[in-house]
Amino acid sequence: HGRAFNDPFVQKEKEKLSYDLVPMKNGGVGVKVMYMDEEHIFSVEQISAMLLTKLKETAESNLKKPVTDCVISVPSFFTDAERRSLLDAAQIVGLNCLRLMNDMTAVALNYGIYKQDLPAPEEKPRIVVFVDMGHSAFQVSACAFNKSKLKVLGTAFDPFLGGRNFDGKLVDYFCAEIKSKYKLDPKAKVRALLRLYQECEKLKKLMSSNSTDIPLNIECFMNDTDVSGKMNRSQFEELCADLLQRIEMPLLSLMEQTQLKVEDVTAVEIVGGATRIPAVKERIAKFFGKDVSTTLNADEAIARGCALQCAILSPAFKVREFSVTDATPFPISLLWNTEAEDTEGVHEVFSRNHAAPFSKVLTFYRKGPFELEAFYSDPNGVPYPESKIGRYIIQNVAAQKDGEKSKVKVKVRVNTHGIFSVSTASMVEPVKSEESEDVNVETEVESQDQRPIENSSDTNEKKGDQPPEAKKPKIKVKNVDLPIEANLVWELGKELLNMYIETEGKMIMQDKLEKERNDAKNAVEEYVYEFRDKLSGPYEKFVCEKDLQGFSALLTETEGWLYEEGEDEAKQVYVDKLEDLKKLGTPIETRYQEAEERPKLLEELGHRLQYYATIAGEFRNKDEKYIHIDEMEMMKVEKCVSEVVEWMNNAVSAQAKKSLDQDPAVHSSEIKAKLQELNNVCEPVVTQPKPKVDSPKEENPLNERSDFKPEDMGEDEKNSEMPQQNGECHPSDQNTISMDLD
Repeated sequence: HGRAFNDPFVQKEKEKLSYDLVPMKNGGVGVKVMYMDEEHIFSVEQISAMLLTKLKETAESNLKKPVTDCVISVPSFFTDAERRSLLDAAQIVGLNCLRLMNDMTAVALNYGIYKQDLPAPEEKPRIVVFVDMGHSAFQVSACAFNKSKLKVLGTAFDPFLGGRNFDGKLVDYFCAEIKSKYKLDPKAKVRALLRLYQECEKLKKLMSSNSTDIPLNIECFMNDTDVSGKMNRSQFEELCADLLQRIEMPLLSLMEQTQLKVEDVTAVEIVGGATRIPAVKERIAKFFGKDVSTTLNADEAIARGCALQCAILSPAFKVREFSVTDATPFPISLLWNTEAEDTEGVHEVFSRNHAAPFSKVLTFYRKGPFELEAFYSDPNGVPYPESKIGRYIIQNVAAQKDGEKSKVKVKVRVNTHGIFSVSTASMVEPVKSEESEDVNVETEVESQDQRPIENSSDTNEKKGDQPPEAKKPKIKVKNVDLPIEANLVWELGKELLNMYIETEGKMIMQDKLEKERNDAKNAVEEYVYEFRDKLSGPYEKFVCEKDLQGFSALLTETEGWLYEEGEDEAKQVYVDKLEDLKKLGTPIETRYQEAEERPKLLEELGHRLQYYATIAGEFRNKDEKYIHIDEMEMMKVEKCVSEVVEWMNNAVSAQAKKSLDQDPAVHSSEIKAKLQELNNVCEPVVTQPKPKVDSPKEENPLNERSDFKPEDMGEDEKNSEMPQQNGECHPSDQNTISMDLD
């Protein structure tokens, strides 16, 4: 990513690859492939975009929803050019990369967010060192943890030391052994060499868990020759002694950068597949004088850290607050021309391991447009042949009205992706008092210090070595935004990027069409195999001998066509082929299904007829359950039952005359329709509820008059015995039956 074709690193990698690398028109790296039976050259960005497209499709398939946002991990030693190239790859796919996250920072987040016992913010932080040796690189970082907070103190790396280097040592050893023992040269054939790499990787993994001799056997390796060999762990470690010695260098570099002592380190966490090699683990443990920890998933730690970061940045997920402060891996400086002839100004704006993301404001005094050049201060420490990052031209700068230099504020930033940029520039202009009401102004103290640059952290300017403060006149000023023209060391350009986006879109559509074509082809193949099996099984009785022979011959013919001239046809050809097969197959399939369903449906119809006939009989016998039903309605039921019985007898009689290999006289759909018709007519009649009969009300002569009062009673009535109330709504009764109610 972000490298020229003639880059020494690319040329070295080119020798190990099974595919061809070629130069692109813009000097970048291209990959030559066969696509749609034609030779194509795709850029590295396009190849990565294809991989991201596949990952996007996999995620969408599992989530059952579209995916647009992502976090992508990169090695911490990636330069600006490499990071921008990867962001372009994400843009080609249409993914919104929320953050390019350094591998080791992702690991640290994965480690820290689940820790409940981290020290409070005001307490001394816990120092943890993370060591990652993956397939191609070795990275280490030191991180300080407090509650809900992580700060990367420093990083170190060996970009050319990884698991594949150990595989390479084994491959070289066995290549020499095979050459002397079998007179074969595995490096002469790419396919053979790839097989040897795969077997050596398996051997390496087995030696990590076994110290005994492990055999290596490859059948039909080259020229139908089987090859074999063996190795044990001690031999392997001796073979890789020079690689093992390189482990300490990044560890030493990290401790020097961060000014940490071994005793300051609380834990050493290892991740990456190659850290499973016992000798690698021992070297790391020996350096720190303590056992290494393997609490993280060695293969997934980085991906999980990215997933957590994505969840933190997404409004759709609720994640506990966790602050992440990264570090810039390389020091970055700015270069500019001064007003004096043949002189240049240089300033290191971001030191190594400076906190990121971070912004600084630089102040220049100029009468016209000027240029800034960003570069890596220590070219030898950057694993990239070009130390320059880019040139930035600050445009539209003009002298003040009185001819004096204008004050220009330039904001430089290392963003969340770890990419340096000159983000904004503005010219400070004095404002007349009558204009101040109409513009956004700020009050500024006039400084006599005419140095070419003032460095400030965030927006608070450092005034440097200035004379003691004196009372200075305050003037009102306004900031005028200035355009910036950026010429970066590596960028695709809008036109090329848009072309790649368009090409990727076309290929995605082509993939969908190809999938549909393959699905259509597979449908024909599946139909041939499935039907042929069933013709000699359950479908055998449902096709006559003549049709069976013709259809079997057509199936065999179609199978042969699929693997010969029909192997690569258009989707519609397969669709038509399947339709031709179904014209013969569907009637057979229908007869089988009808024979399976018909008896069950006739039996169900018979049960319903018997049920309604029984009710009609009970009605005629004056059964109390149905005596409330109207005579005319019951006659409708009897008529419907009679008609359906007659239809059913005729259908059964007609079907009995048909053989199984003939189309049925009556179909399941007709029986279902009759059953529905029967239920629609009879069910509402037989399920009529009995009418409710109101019970007679008990007469109470005392309550006949609504205006009755006790004083209206005569003397005799008053003396007569009145029923006594028991406090409830019924009179007390000695004969009341006691009931237990649940």
